[in-house]
Amino acid sequence: MSSLIVRSVDESIIKALKSRAARHGRSAEAEHRALLADALLQPRRRSLAEVLAAMPEVGEDADFARVPEHGAARVFD
Repeated sequence: MSSLIVRSVDESIIKALKSRAARHGRSAEAEHRALLADALLQPRRRSLAEVLAAMPEVGEDADFARVPEHGAARVFD
């Protein structure tokens, strides 16, 4: 394992880190490790645009046209 030293951290960030660590029942150092792991090792969430762009071409628009049901109310007309 390597060590990491972070210098010139604002006091408000240190207080927030210690407070968060206390809420999770761990040391500030352990909380710092957890935050780094969560931020850097988790898969990045894709944006809606990326998800939509990744969708395969699966048919024509007409394949997904609504077929009116007999006797169904016309809500949007």
